[in-house]
Amino acid sequence: MIYLDYNATTPLCDAAREAMEPCFSKNFGNASSIHRAGRNARAIVDNARDKIASLIKAKPNEIVFTGGGTESCNLAVLGLARSRTTGGGQPAVASAKAGHIICERTEHHAVLHAVEHLEKHEGFEVTWLDTSNDGLVDLDQLAKSIRPKTRLVSVMTANNETGVIQPIKEISQICRERGVLLHSDCVQAFGKIDLDMSLVDAASCAAHKFYGPKGAGFLFLRSGLSLQPVLFGGSHENQRRPGTENVPAIAGMTAAAEFVLSNRHVEQDRLLKLRDELWNLISQNVPDAKLNGENAPRLANTLNVSLLGIDSEMLLIALDLKGVCASSGSACMVGSVSASHVLLAMGLPMERARSAVRLSLGKHTTAEEIAATGKIVGEIVDRVTKRKSAHAVA
Repeated sequence: MIYLDYNATTPLCDAAREAMEPCFSKNFGNASSIHRAGRNARAIVDNARDKIASLIKAKPNEIVFTGGGTESCNLAVLGLARSRTTGGGQPAVASAKAGHIICERTEHHAVLHAVEHLEKHEGFEVTWLDTSNDGLVDLDQLAKSIRPKTRLVSVMTANNETGVIQPIKEISQICRERGVLLHSDCVQAFGKIDLDMSLVDAASCAAHKFYGPKGAGFLFLRSGLSLQPVLFGGSHENQRRPGTENVPAIAGMTAAAEFVLSNRHVEQDRLLKLRDELWNLISQNVPDAKLNGENAPRLANTLNVSLLGIDSEMLLIALDLKGVCASSGSACMVGSVSASHVLLAMGLPMERARSAVRLSLGKHTTAEEIAATGKIVGEIVDRVTKRKSAHAVA
């Protein structure tokens, strides 16, 4: 099997597994209990919070442990939009119906659906930012869209489908100058590019995207900001996220974060060479192939290509039969037959969006696998093209 779907999920690294195992046996206590078993579990959670904060140059009280990327994004978007403070620390308008949010349509559905909920059910006004054909936001539109009633801007750091990296520094400057809160979905970016948390007010991350366990994530929330919880039932996480802490997952996530950041530059340089080689092979074997996000900065591990004339679902099935695991977009949209909302929001034609496939690389990807995949893609396209020609003649 050739696994090229690392943006969907990653295998658990050894460091994460080793950190988790004691939490299933001797350190199994509830971190909220006051007895020894509970205190031992609490120490693991506290140490993890300190370590995560140190890794991203934040304060421990700025780390909120969650159940993953979707929850982290929901908590940030809903919690900050409904809060009573702005980026400048000033009270927000009293009525939720007077609130305004700015977002881009290429966001992951964890953000998109949260923003759409606020718009449809809670009376918020939303400005949807335009993007270029390469997926970059329009900075002039962002600056002009901010109003006195704007409560939140949400722009992801790196897109999960195309790997396109947004100019967060420039976006942050625009928001800071106008006293508006900025949230960024960093789920795909963590461990792949440098993240400067001083540029944002909130950032969402998920463990299973960087070789940690599924069901764990964290939200960076700048100190001093109020956040309305979206769950109720306890005072955990400083009353920001109730629920018994998932101690094993938190321990594993922390170990995975240390692992992925320890040799990030070397690994990303390796993946960049492999990704570019894969594109070279595909473009040679498939002259009509289109690279999506070609002129924008992109994650080193992510390749999103459109093979015109071939339906992406058919291509993925054919790849799977040859032992190659890939995807057409977000793994959260399994079963959806719709074209990629990201590519359509970038203004690409429907045909190009419907023929797109995402190939994402990771720590187990080898040069031999890349060579094999390039050949397999070429063979599949050639077979499908000949079949279509035969049908046309008949």
